[in-house]
Amino acid sequence: MTINEIQDTLIEDITLLEDWLDRYTAIIDMADNLPAFPENLKDDEHLIKGCQSQVWIDCQINDEGKVIYTGDSDAIIVKGILSMLVSVLSDHTPEEIAEADLYFIDRIGMNEHLSLTRKNGLYSMLERMKNFAKENL
Repeated sequence: MTINEIQDTLIEDITLLEDWLDRYTAIIDMADNLPAFPENLKDDEHLIKGCQSQVWIDCQINDEGKVIYTGDSDAIIVKGILSMLVSVLSDHTPEEIAEADLYFIDRIGMNEHLSLTRKNGLYSMLERMKNFAKENL
């Protein structure tokens, strides 16, 4: 699937839920989709600066030249948000990621319903992921 197809599916799944409490619950449930993150990667190199909670992201290029992201957070809602970013961006080429317009964040209403500190954290995670892709073009 393309990045846009994944975003569209995510938007459809989340916006079916009209109540924001239900949407938060769905996002939190997405945290279970992240594979276990190795404890030895929970270090300063992988730590995302600018997040209220602790967030770690590892970025790798696989043998097929596609970027694979993994991560973890000590806050369950942030872990759910990270899971969305990982599902949208992982398994795509650096070029696809660097050029991607990540419109799902606005369309599901994240900008309107996250606190300023959570929004800053979201954009710090996204910046790390996009920068890795750009560095590997």
